[in-house]
Amino acid sequence: QLQLAQSGGGLVQAGGSLRLSCAASGRTFSSTHAMGWFRQGPGKAREFVAGFRWSEIGSYYVDSVKGRFTISRDNAKNTVYLQMNSLKPEDTAVYYCAAVETYYDTLDRAGLYDYWGQGTQVTVSS
Repeated sequence: QLQLAQSGGGLVQAGGSLRLSCAASGRTFSSTHAMGWFRQGPGKAREFVAGFRWSEIGSYYVDSVKGRFTISRDNAKNTVYLQMNSLKPEDTAVYYCAAVETYYDTLDRAGLYDYWGQGTQVTVSS
């Protein structure tokens, strides 16, 4: 069984940066098919932010974070990161990391994911 533990997040002013971490335990992160970062703002549905397949070099991002957020992986530490720069108030949300076992054509549907981190609050003040 894979367990995901998140860290990072907090309160930052608009234009600032934060880095979220998602550490896997129980088994190797890369033994899953793909992982993703999602967020859920107040009163909103859970939204895909970024993700990648372990077998691919590239990553995927929602348009609203392209050029500002970067997803990265450290296989040795069994950890995935989300670097968030130029943060905006609309980025305020609870952020979740997730992993999926099975190949799907898309990575942006939360219902496809098998494992979830506990979530971490990111608040961006204006």
